[in-house]
Amino acid sequence: MKFLRIIFRSLFGLSIILILACLILYITDNAHLIKAVRNTYLLGKTGPTIDDYPKFENRIVSNGTEEPWNKNKLYNHYQPSSEEVKALEEMKSSAFLVIKNNELLFEKYWETYSNSSMTNSFSMAKSFTSLCIGAAIKEGKIKSVEQKVSDFIPEFKEEEKLNISIKDLLTMSSGINFGESNGDPFGFMAKVYYGENLYDLTVQKPVKFDAGKTWHYQGGNSLLLSFILKKATGLSLSEYFSTHFWKPLGTSKDALWTLNKLNGMEKSYCCFYSNARDYAKIGQLMLDSGRWNGKELIQRDYFNASIAPVNIPDESGKLIDYYGYQWWLGSHNGIEFYYARGIQGQYIVSVPSWNVVFVRLGHKRDPTRGVKIPSDLFTYFDLVEHILE
Repeated sequence: MKFLRIIFRSLFGLSIILILACLILYITDNAHLIKAVRNTYLLGKTGPTIDDYPKFENRIVSNGTEEPWNKNKLYNHYQPSSEEVKALEEMKSSAFLVIKNNELLFEKYWETYSNSSMTNSFSMAKSFTSLCIGAAIKEGKIKSVEQKVSDFIPEFKEEEKLNISIKDLLTMSSGINFGESNGDPFGFMAKVYYGENLYDLTVQKPVKFDAGKTWHYQGGNSLLLSFILKKATGLSLSEYFSTHFWKPLGTSKDALWTLNKLNGMEKSYCCFYSNARDYAKIGQLMLDSGRWNGKELIQRDYFNASIAPVNIPDESGKLIDYYGYQWWLGSHNGIEFYYARGIQGQYIVSVPSWNVVFVRLGHKRDPTRGVKIPSDLFTYFDLVEHILE
């Protein structure tokens, strides 16, 4: 009996400690850590994964009538070398797919993943959000990229934010200090990924630089773009993307966009879930300059601006010539390309001179930060070149 009393007292004391810890987290605006720990360390993970959507509320991005990819006569004719397979597996790839001349040329999947598996886009979603802004401008819901954010978000009517334009958000030069550290459990990115207070956290962040003067890659800019889109169109980001892109592109399946809470707002800087074949439709749209089956989904001038370098200096004074309107730009062995990318090696790459789109999905990327192009992307680029030979 004495032993049971000791155990009971210990459990009771532990319960009190846990309750107090939770109260402190709520009081200090760090309640997101409860969900973060529950969905990572308690599941044997150390952070976000490509399979996170069951852990969150999601909104369906509805597809329409499927337009399946035609298979090239040489579909999967190429067999990757042992070195190429090793490189793909070392980066924990889940999918690799190549479209040539609007036909499916090659695809390969790993583990339990397939051509219908939904995985996290991570920051590729920023590029999708940019497409929505382009569509809203084409539709006349937004006047132009020069329109002020304060026209849509009342918190931006204060003097220090009054001059920030939509273009400044698109080019990651709003000057707002959101914070982008994915390793800081108390930082902005952790709070918006695991927390519920998405809007207030974002619109209340302070200004650090003059608008349009300093490039600083931060997901808060993409969140603001989604708030603007909702205000301008009256539709959620998922509904708008479905209507103007996911349905017209003839995708194979509904997608998901993770929300901050039930019936809440999309995490527009990340957290779009779909499969490699459907992601490739976005790459083909960009390869065709924003047109699909001859129909213009975004205007040509917006497309051109999307893949033009911002040429804005970063905090160190280095001119950024590898980023556009939430699309990345690059070249490899003299071949130019533009692409969407995510933190764990998610890529949708359009290569105009080859008339090629390729998609790579997986769990791992070159860990080096602040680089123009992650080194693993060069590896995939070389593989595609071999497939095309």
